[in-house]
Amino acid sequence: GVLLTYSQVWRGREVAQKEMFHVMRETFGHLPWYRDRLFQTNPGSSLELSQTVDTRRVFIAFHASLHGFANGCRPLLFLDKVPLKATNEYKLLVAAAVDADDGVFPVAFNVVEDESYDSWVWFLMQLRIALQYHSYPFNAMTFLSNGQKGLDAAVPHVFEDSHHAFCLHHIMEEFRGELRKGPWSQQIRDAMVEDFTRAAEACSIDEFNASIESIRNISTEAADWIIASKPEHWSDAVFTGCRYDHFSSNIVDAFNNWIPTKKEGSMVLMIDSLRIKIAEIMEARREACKSWEGPLTPSMDFKAQGEMSKASKLTVLCSSETVFEVRGSGIFVVNLANWECTCRRWQLSGLPCMHAVAVFSRIGRSFYDYCSKFFKIESYHMAYSGTILPIPDMDTFDFSAGATIPPPKPRTSDKPRRKRFNPNKVTTLIRLCSRCKQAGHNKATCEALL
Repeated sequence: GVLLTYSQVWRGREVAQKEMFHVMRETFGHLPWYRDRLFQTNPGSSLELSQTVDTRRVFIAFHASLHGFANGCRPLLFLDKVPLKATNEYKLLVAAAVDADDGVFPVAFNVVEDESYDSWVWFLMQLRIALQYHSYPFNAMTFLSNGQKGLDAAVPHVFEDSHHAFCLHHIMEEFRGELRKGPWSQQIRDAMVEDFTRAAEACSIDEFNASIESIRNISTEAADWIIASKPEHWSDAVFTGCRYDHFSSNIVDAFNNWIPTKKEGSMVLMIDSLRIKIAEIMEARREACKSWEGPLTPSMDFKAQGEMSKASKLTVLCSSETVFEVRGSGIFVVNLANWECTCRRWQLSGLPCMHAVAVFSRIGRSFYDYCSKFFKIESYHMAYSGTILPIPDMDTFDFSAGATIPPPKPRTSDKPRRKRFNPNKVTTLIRLCSRCKQAGHNKATCEALL
């Protein structure tokens, strides 16, 4: 019997959500308590706090994650933002790696109020400090991100000698957006996207240039757009780092549902949810790898079998004890001493290419002796050798005691307003046919005579 407008119901729903999910929200006052307990139970972990008049930031990296990354993962870090469902108060930034079986390996998290150049610089500075305790070689690191929100400048600012690759998926979506502005058919657009993909995956300059010229034959503007998009950050032909065949930074799907919605309003509960989830994953993967056999992890062994199947039809000529000429669709030179092939697949992926496999078969060498250590089961064991211990006081601590709710932040200009859809609203706009000026149809279905 209560009459309410749609806007009143909308606002009431918003208030109810805040009461459900934010009743336990605390300020930074509870985080020092959690940090002390974390250092007692998980020594070597890092939890740094930064609070000013305008900003609040929390960096968290567990010792088991730092140790696992430094000793068992390849030097490749993905940087991205994890979307939160119940709160717009904070943003969760993440730095993650991949283990020897290509599984996502969380390294560090950062809770910030805004994703910006400053927040990324602070996050990366704390990450660098945390990794210094493990004597990590920063000059060999490769970062993979979308390059947005200040990341393109923040990474080289903090890690001067590292390599920074841009997410191919993100660039590809921008390229598709540019193509929609043109007069081409969908078939031609798809062909240019395929050429763009080949340019990104090209191992040599000649392959890259051939793909770009194929696009230029259709559109000079599209080819110029690609060249202006800094291919030195996304094409294997000119990128100086090593991505190990990873082209996308969209790893956030792996972190979906890690944090229960009702705990997003509390920084302490949110961080502890991450601790619990990482501990569960480490335990599950330690158990899973006990049945593995062979030098390589299952996913890497599958890739190795694919290269072995391609090598049977190749011809090998011996130039010296370590240098060999391999003939197939072309002529390639394999140098066993340097673990190199002129096709560059071996150097880019870390696994011997089919030309190297043909050489191994010719001289009786083992394929597995020339694989990167980052793909071996021993490295997988090292990545998950650490243990994340529980914090026993979490169930008894009263997070609502003494908590003060900060005033709501003003809406920033880059944050669009949420659109309210009223299903009961009647559309009053009448659209007329542009040919006969009558309602009920459009030009495409108009039956009026020309």
